[in-house]
Parts: sequence; structure tokens; C-alpha cells
Amino acid sequence: MLRTPPEKELLALKGRRIPLVELLTHFNTRFRNDQAILHIERILKDTGLSTVPYFATCGSRSEVLVVAREIAASEPAAADEDQEDEAGLLPGALPQHPLRIGDLPCAHAGLASVTPAEDLTQATYIMHTHNYSQVPVLEGQYTVVGVVTWRSVAKVHAMGEEAALANAIVEDPPVVHAHDDFFSVLPAICEHGYVLVRANSGQISGIVTAADITRRFDSTAWPFFVVGEIEFRLRKCLGAKLGEDAIRAIQRNDQKTGNIADLMFGQYVMLLDGDQRNKQGQRKEALCAAADQNWHTLGWTGVNRVQFVHQLDRVRDIRNQIAHFDPEPLSPQRSEDLRQFVGLLRQLT
Repeated sequence: MLRTPPEKELLALKGRRIPLVELLTHFNTRFRNDQAILHIERILKDTGLSTVPYFATCGSRSEVLVVAREIAASEPAAADEDQEDEAGLLPGALPQHPLRIGDLPCAHAGLASVTPAEDLTQATYIMHTHNYSQVPVLEGQYTVVGVVTWRSVAKVHAMGEEAALANAIVEDPPVVHAHDDFFSVLPAICEHGYVLVRANSGQISGIVTAADITRRFDSTAWPFFVVGEIEFRLRKCLGAKLGEDAIRAIQRNDQKTGNIADLMFGQYVMLLDGDQRNKQGQRKEALCAAADQNWHTLGWTGVNRVQFVHQLDRVRDIRNQIAHFDPEPLSPQRSEDLRQFVGLLRQLT
């Protein structure tokens, strides 16, 4: 649950440069989703504070300087103020934050288990009621004796052995640490169908199964592919219809290549947004006029321009979120935003 820090606590941060994660901790969150950003922005505004760079769009490993709000408004950007850093990534760059197995919610969600002294029926009852394929056998919270699986239970009956828990235990199950690299653990999950996860405290904190990996792919990898398709279609369409001069007009002074492949998502928005303003709220007439011409050149007469630019800006924001491989999956609304926009681009291109 999000926290509202006392004003005194926030004012104590004024003038300090702190890691972004430390700032988020004051609000009892690790993630920058829509709800958290709105909450933090409102509280900082009420306290007369802001951050440089802006906490909602800077890199996940960045440091932010907590300053008075009026100072942040006049602070020059690190580069041309019309250009966004796109979360510190170059076009086409891969995420900079490694995904750990402990980033999966199921890795620290706890797990149902049995002790060596319990009956086999207790283990099978847990597997039946929770629809599990295996249940760990633990002594306390730290010692793994083994696991019981449906296969090991069937083997007990097939061999005519006593239906006792000890006879159904599979010893030396795969155990990984929460800080282990996600992709290095995949072979073990493919081989066994699961891994037990040991937290940094040493406790067995959860279990990750092949089904969890499938769900993670849908919630995390799927957006990467969709954003990639969106960018491909944008470049194909805008690059074919807009000239190099139009592209150079929104590029940084030291990067005026005129090549659509060198643009970032924030610059796609600048190409088409008819109401661009600076930090003081003043309209950027030259950029707006150029964007009007660009939109006219595209010839999308059946498309609402304001809605299109708004959706494109939403995609830019989503792209920045997933570029850091944030542990929290996209919200259903953000996933739907991607589906709608890529569907529209498929019709237009």
C-alpha cells in the first residue's frame, strides 16, 4: 500500500542527491506505475518539492536531486530540453536491469509444504486442493528434505511399497537463490518443471514452475515484441512519407542525421503533436507548425489526430517502463493500450 510520508520527512531530503529507489521507499513502493507516479507527484507538489531529473522518467538506477519545485521548473535539461532521454537507452537498446528469479512474485509468495513427520495423504491433499504437481518437504523454514510429486506417488504404488511419505520423497530437488539470474535458472525449470527459491535470508520463500514462466512471458516479454512491432511500423510509415528535413527538425543539434531509425519514441510524438509546449507552458510555434504539415502529409483523414498522439505518448511511457524490465507486470489497461495501438497501426500501414 502506498504511503504518505510526513512533510518533515520529505523536507529533510531537500538538497540531497539520493538513489531513485530510496525516494520510492519513502512512499512504500518499488515501482513507478500510474498510481504510484500520481501519488508521489501530488505529495511532492504539496510539499513544494520536485526532483532533477524527474523521478517518473529517469532510469531505474538513477540518482535524483530533491529540490524546491521552482528550482526544478527552471533547471535546464541535461541535453536539448525538447528531447527526452527515453529512460537512458539508445534506440533499440536492451534493458539495463538484469531480471532475477526473485523478481517473480511467486518466488517470494510463500508455499504450502509438509514436514517429514506427516502422512503422504497430507501431501497429496495439498496437491489436489491447490492443483500442484509437487509439494516440498521441509524441516522448518530453511532445510529442504525433498519434494513429493505425482510421479513419485505413482511409483510408490507401482512398486507395491508402503504408502508412506518417506517412500515418496524425491531427494535433492532443484533449489535456487532469489538473486540468481532469471535466464540461468530456465534450464533447471525446463528439466524439473519447477525450482524452489531460497531468499537472501536463507528461508525457502517460494516455488517457480514452468506455468509461472509462461505467465511471466505473457506479461513481460509480450510487451517487448508489441512495442518492437509498433516502432517498426512507425518507422516504416513515417520514414516513407516524411522527408529527411522533417526528421532533422526534431533531432538534437549534434545528431541531425535525417534518418528515421535514429529517432526515439518521444521524437515520434514531436513529429505529430500539434500542441507542443515548453516547461513554462508556452506553445512551441515552429514545432507545432511542422507537426501540422507532417500530419497533413501522412493523409490519415479518418484518424483522430489528438487521440492518435495521445495513444502514441502512452506507448512512449509504457516503452520506458518495460525498458527497465520492471518486476511489476503491465496493468491490464496498459496492455490494452498496446493492443489497441498496434491494431490501429496494422490498419494504417
